[in-house]
Amino acid sequence: MKKVVIFLLLVLSLSITSADACDLSISLLNQDPYPAVPGDYVKLVFQIEGLDSPDCSDITFNLLQDYPIELDPGEDGTKKFSKIDYVKDYESNLLIPYEVRIDENALDGANPIEVNIQNEGDAPLSQIFNLEIDDVRADFEVYVKNYDYQTHELELEILNIAKSDVEALAVEIPKQNRINVKGPNRIVVGDLDSNEYTSADFEATPSNGAITINLIYSDTINVRRTITKTIVFDSSYFTERITDEKPTSIWTYLFWGAAIIFAIIFFHKRKYKKQK
Repeated sequence: MKKVVIFLLLVLSLSITSADACDLSISLLNQDPYPAVPGDYVKLVFQIEGLDSPDCSDITFNLLQDYPIELDPGEDGTKKFSKIDYVKDYESNLLIPYEVRIDENALDGANPIEVNIQNEGDAPLSQIFNLEIDDVRADFEVYVKNYDYQTHELELEILNIAKSDVEALAVEIPKQNRINVKGPNRIVVGDLDSNEYTSADFEATPSNGAITINLIYSDTINVRRTITKTIVFDSSYFTERITDEKPTSIWTYLFWGAAIIFAIIFFHKRKYKKQK
């Protein structure tokens, strides 16, 4: 009977110890922007709950640097928190922020990231979270569609070759040696869907060679972005074209015909008067 009582007391003691143990839980509280964009930074905020347990002591939290997350050089994903720091403010929850870069070649969709947390003296606890990624960046092809040497009108054609639509697209020709722009050097052409094209007209005097063009747009998560493209201007494509040679109007023929007839009549009358 005595052995049974000792056994029950031992089981009860273990139960109490287990109930009072530092039982921490982790959640990914926020991701900004959502979704994250390959090549850009994303802000992550993790929340730790359960720190009010008396069995919790110093805490070590680690965000593992693994695809698709990249930490800046010299930075470590490990953060340590003393019990004194989080107890003095009577906080049972702890917020841990990170700002990390997303791999340039990260795939769209849910990408797993891993964190682990360790209460001093306990085994580490690992947990997996999904980081949402979507490449909302646009890309463009830009061409010189036309140039008129009489009006100095340069017409550029812009094609959205990305899968994402863009809003408030503006085309800018920055100052440079090979082109002299008169009037506004930035023109807003508006929204441009994927695989659609638009045009922008500038008054300019270009020279043969490479010209830099800036394309400024808002993506689907309302981030304003700028992409730089290079076009090549070749004057030989826009000089001595048949379409530039304006056809002679019928009124021109009638004018000269009437002038010739008038001249013939005039000289005939003059000659007749002299003879008379």
